[in-house]
Amino acid sequence: MSDSVNPFESPQTAVIPEKPLVAQGTITETMLIYLKGASPWLRFIGILGFIGAGITVLYGIAFFAFVPIVGRVWGEIPGFKQFSAFMGAAFGGTMAVFLMGVAVLVFFPSLFIYRFGDKIRSYLRTGTEQELELALKNNKSFWKFIGILHIIELAFIPLLIIGGIIAAVMVAFVR
Repeated sequence: MSDSVNPFESPQTAVIPEKPLVAQGTITETMLIYLKGASPWLRFIGILGFIGAGITVLYGIAFFAFVPIVGRVWGEIPGFKQFSAFMGAAFGGTMAVFLMGVAVLVFFPSLFIYRFGDKIRSYLRTGTEQELELALKNNKSFWKFIGILHIIELAFIPLLIIGGIIAAVMVAFVR
């Protein structure tokens, strides 16, 4: 009985040294092929992100520019005439600030992705470890930024649920 394997036993793992053995690592030819293939796509996605951030900024500026038009349109709605100038400015200003914030949130991941691809390209040309380190640093920064955004997003979900419940209760009692 002592020679049989216990299916309820905890899995055993190998002992991992406290300090990683960095000097033993090598980059294989296959790794270089994958890096070379990824580099132009990373730079392309970064450039698309820059373009998207720029277009979003232009939309934000457009909202500031069209505040008087929004005020006039809201002035034609019965009951909104006395509030039309304020509501138009509040709506236009809020949307402009929101879009500028979105542009910033798009810009930084695009910057990290572009730099990641660019440093991979530099590494493939020069072969210096410093370029590879910078590429991996930008990759880490990209994923850290995306992770923080997702944590913030997850923090807002309970607030949205509570707000939805409050809105539903208010609508139910107003009728």
